[in-house]
Amino acid sequence: MVTMQTSPSIKAVVFDLDGLMFNTEEIFNKTGQELLRRRGKQFSNELVSQMMGRRPTEAFTIMIERLDLTDSIEDLRLESDEIFDRLLAVHLAPMPGLFELLEHIEAREVPKAVATSSPRVYLENLLDRFELLDRFPITLSAEDVTHGKPHPEIYLQTAERIGIAAEEMMVLEDSEVGTRAAAAANAVAVAVPHDHSRSHNFSVATYVATGLNDPHLRELIGR
Repeated sequence: MVTMQTSPSIKAVVFDLDGLMFNTEEIFNKTGQELLRRRGKQFSNELVSQMMGRRPTEAFTIMIERLDLTDSIEDLRLESDEIFDRLLAVHLAPMPGLFELLEHIEAREVPKAVATSSPRVYLENLLDRFELLDRFPITLSAEDVTHGKPHPEIYLQTAERIGIAAEEMMVLEDSEVGTRAAAAANAVAVAVPHDHSRSHNFSVATYVATGLNDPHLRELIGR
């Protein structure tokens, strides 16, 4: 765990998107359940954990291989998108503490960014729904990297764009895969588990927060 004595100076904060800023992992879970119900399959917690935090192509590849599906990745993606969009309109919400944390970061003039495994059009759609797009001048998506999480590429690129060393960057992640990517980049990896990731292995995290409203996060940012 990070302590006030040992923590590095945080010069930027980077947010994952799904499950960290918004409750989309809950919506992905409902989508996966319906997608597989139509095929007589179960969307197990184990499968959820294996897919979480990965780019769509990688996640659907895991689903096909684990459940021996005959569908193509593209067919699953299109059907999943249709289910997800319908649920998104009803269930989408920011995670507790998101706006308060953003205000805290902005008041201290600490640069911030979003780095997600999701496609850019999806990233911009979610941020725009809550008038957050203009508050994040730096965003990286699935199209910006060759290697998906848990490879550190996306966070190394983020640090480079901000203009700091990765060690000076706090990364907020909700999944094991994402936390491993942040840790591999030597960033200050902060895990923020939710109901669908609480069982993940966050042993590589610098700190495991109770939520975005964890007071220790505020202590670490902009000291």
